[in-house]
Amino acid sequence: MSALTRSRACWLIVVVFAIAMAWLESATVYYLRVLVGRLDPYQPNPLPIHGALGSVELVREAATLVMLLTVGMLAGRTWPTRLGYSAIAFGVWDIFYYVFLKAIYDWPKSLFDWDILFLLPLPWWGPVLAPMSIAALMIVWGTLVSQRSAPPRASVASMWVLASIGIVLALYTFMADAIHVAHLGVDATRMVVPTTFKWSVFVVALALMAAPVAHMTRDSVD
Repeated sequence: MSALTRSRACWLIVVVFAIAMAWLESATVYYLRVLVGRLDPYQPNPLPIHGALGSVELVREAATLVMLLTVGMLAGRTWPTRLGYSAIAFGVWDIFYYVFLKAIYDWPKSLFDWDILFLLPLPWWGPVLAPMSIAALMIVWGTLVSQRSAPPRASVASMWVLASIGIVLALYTFMADAIHVAHLGVDATRMVVPTTFKWSVFVVALALMAAPVAHMTRDSVD
């Protein structure tokens, strides 16, 4: 099997794994939302703590990230390709998570519906379109890294500095409201319901995160 054929086969296997994992995630979240009466998560305390439910959910989220990273580690042969496949897995999983929630119980109604995206280290909130945009960017970057027939040129450090700034800005847009009340304690962060999303900041963040993708695309054309 040629290197190109193998990389394409690995890409497909990672995508299939991520889609299957997205269904498990969607089904699990649906069960949880039915259990706690939060089919629409856009309300205070989107995951009420019942017994060990809160701590179990936090560990489940961490385990999800470990699984996505692990499949990338197994698929790639070098560190860049391992990270590339992990990015593909995360992006595909995230997009199909919302696709399957829509199929299961017709939510979200639109790409601008608010969702509670993550709970670690603080609750993340954002319209569905925001995480899906980042997920699409991760798929593109991961594909560029993992499917090159020749080793990629050394990345320009400035591109990754810009991307890192973009990641920090994106995290801020998701956690801004929780950060503002974090000094009041965990209970206060759980009760926050954002009313506005910092789209201007997020667009800048997304553009900065796209810097390595733009650089790699330009290199491939040259």
